Amino acid sequence: MTGIDDILLNFSPASLMLLNAILAVVMFSIAIDLTLDDFRRLSRGPKPVLVGLFSQFVVLPVLTFALVWLTAPHPSIALGLILVAACPGGNISNFITHRAGGNAALSVSMTAFATVGAIVMTPANIALWGSLYPPTRAILQETHIDPVQIAITVGLMLILPLILGVTLNMRRPALTARLRRPLQLLSMGIFIAFIILALAANWGYFLSFAGAVAGLVILHNALALGGGWVVATLTRLSPYDRRAVTIETGIQNSGLGLVLIFAFFNGLGGMAVAAAFWGIWHAISGLGLAMIMSRTEARR
Repeated sequence: MTGIDDILLNFSPASLMLLNAILAVVMFSIAIDLTLDDFRRLSRGPKPVLVGLFSQFVVLPVLTFALVWLTAPHPSIALGLILVAACPGGNISNFITHRAGGNAALSVSMTAFATVGAIVMTPANIALWGSLYPPTRAILQETHIDPVQIAITVGLMLILPLILGVTLNMRRPALTARLRRPLQLLSMGIFIAFIILALAANWGYFLSFAGAVAGLVILHNALALGGGWVVATLTRLSPYDRRAVTIETGIQNSGLGLVLIFAFFNGLGGMAVAAAFWGIWHAISGLGLAMIMSRTEARR
C-alpha cells in the first residue's frame, strides 16, 4: 500500500469533462422515453421515491461506514468509499433499470431528487462519516467542498438533459420513437468504450493496487445492491419498484465522485483508485444484474 497517495491517475480535466458529457447523453437517451405523466403518477404515490432516497442517503452511508470500520483499509481508500457512497445515484442506473424491466421513471425521479439533494447531502455525509472514522478525519480537515460547483456539475450532467429529453418526447414523439433505441445503444457503447480506455490508460496502477481496492469495491457494491433490495422489500414496494430502488442504491455516480476527488482532494491516490474501480465494477455488476432480472417480468 506504500505510495498509493503519491500516484496520479491519468484522468485529465478534459477526460473528466468528456465523462460528464457522456453521462449527460446517457441521461438524455433515457429521458426521451419519459413524459410528465410518469412523474405525475409518482407525485400521487411518493412512497417509492422516499424509500429510494432513504436507501441512498442513509442506509448506504451506514453500511459503508460499517464496512470501513470492520476492514480498516488505507485512510484514503476508506474516504474514497465514503465519498462514493455519499454521491447520488449515477444516471447509468436509469439505463440499467430500464434494461432490468424495472420502473425507469422511478429511477430517473430518484436520480433527479438525489442529485439535487446531493448539493447538501453529499458534503454532509462525507463530513459526518469521514469525521467519525479517525484515520480519515485528518484528510477532511484539509479539504473544503463547494456546493455551488457541485450544483453546476449536477445541473449540466443530469437536470438539463432530463428536461431536454422529456420536452422533446412530449413535443416530437415520432422523432423520439426513432431516436430512442439507436441513441441508447450508442450512448452506452460510448460509455463502455470510455471505461475501457480509462482502464487501459491506468492499467499499471490498477494491477498494483487491485488486491487492496478491487475486493473492497466489489464487497461495497454488493452491500449497496443488497441494502437497496432489503430496504425496498421491508417497505413492501412492488417488484417493479424494488428493482429500481435496488439498482439506484447500487449504481453510484462515480464520475461525479472523481470530479470531486480531483477538484477538492487533489486527486488523492487511494480515493481516485477506489472511485475509478467503482466506475468500472458497478457497470459490470449492474448490467449483469439487469440481465438476470430481465428474464422475468416484474409485477407492478
